[in-house]
Amino acid sequence: MTAVRIIDSKATKFIVKMEVTVILQIERIYYPILAAVGIIVNILAIVILNRGNCGLSKCITCYLLAMSSADFILVIFNVLLNRINNIHFPVTFLFITPVCALRVVLFLAALDCSVWFTVAFTFDRFIAICCQKLKSKYCSKRTAIVVTVTVSIVSCLRSIPWYFAFIPSFIIDNVPWFCITIPEYYTTFFWTAYECIASIITPLLPIILILLFNVLTVRNIIGVNRVRQRLRRYGNGEDGIDPEIVNRRKSIILLFALSANFVVLWMTYVVYSLRGQIVNYNYEDKTFSDPLFIFQEIGFMLRLLSSCTNTCIYALTQTKFREELKNGLMYPFHLILRLFK
Repeated sequence: MTAVRIIDSKATKFIVKMEVTVILQIERIYYPILAAVGIIVNILAIVILNRGNCGLSKCITCYLLAMSSADFILVIFNVLLNRINNIHFPVTFLFITPVCALRVVLFLAALDCSVWFTVAFTFDRFIAICCQKLKSKYCSKRTAIVVTVTVSIVSCLRSIPWYFAFIPSFIIDNVPWFCITIPEYYTTFFWTAYECIASIITPLLPIILILLFNVLTVRNIIGVNRVRQRLRRYGNGEDGIDPEIVNRRKSIILLFALSANFVVLWMTYVVYSLRGQIVNYNYEDKTFSDPLFIFQEIGFMLRLLSSCTNTCIYALTQTKFREELKNGLMYPFHLILRLFK
């Protein structure tokens, strides 16, 4: 009984901390709104893209569908079952240690997929614009499917070791509760190397690759545009607007918008991850007013916001996507009008 009383005291202390900390009060409002918006916008994106009426190639559509699907799963597993559950429901069956560890594996796998789908899409557009000889072979729906499936499998396999990184914080009636990292996590070479590699794979390497591909793409576009302008000027004396340049410019707006969105929203977390842990599930003795903890939580909030912004980018940059979205939103009203007629 003494152990139970101590455990109850720790749980109560944890709950009280969560109720009085400013950053967690903000999160109590932020994450439910993010979950509602994220679920709705990603479902809309999946439905609209799946219809195939946005004027995008099958290859691009496949990558965007994969990104929207990964973002939707990320909202479910990370925002809904992880962040909201941790803040609003401090003691549920989701905190039983095996379930808690499984949640970590699932949301990290979804996070990896979301990140690397963005990299795959950026690389695909780099090949399409800068490597014309490879374009016909690589930039196809079949290749996009192979890439997205491979990324999904690798991300899931890579996240499995995290399941074994946790032990119970305490045990009540033979039921293990909460997740804390095993002592070996901080001392053994395997976990030190694994976390270091994981930090590089997500998000440092993706950001470097996205920036690299975009820089090379911009350089190629500038060079091609200059050549085309010279040819037009010396060929027929025209110095007006080149439709090909205009179309090429429009085609890369989506790429740059998605890439910039990813880099900006992940930057705070990247800065934190350079000196912090990738996962931090030690529920005991947390200092919720610590500036480092607040910085970490802001990084998480911005990182998860990226799972809801892609649809807004589609709507802002793609005219046909806006038309499909508008038609979809107006469809229920058209049905109601038909009923009254």
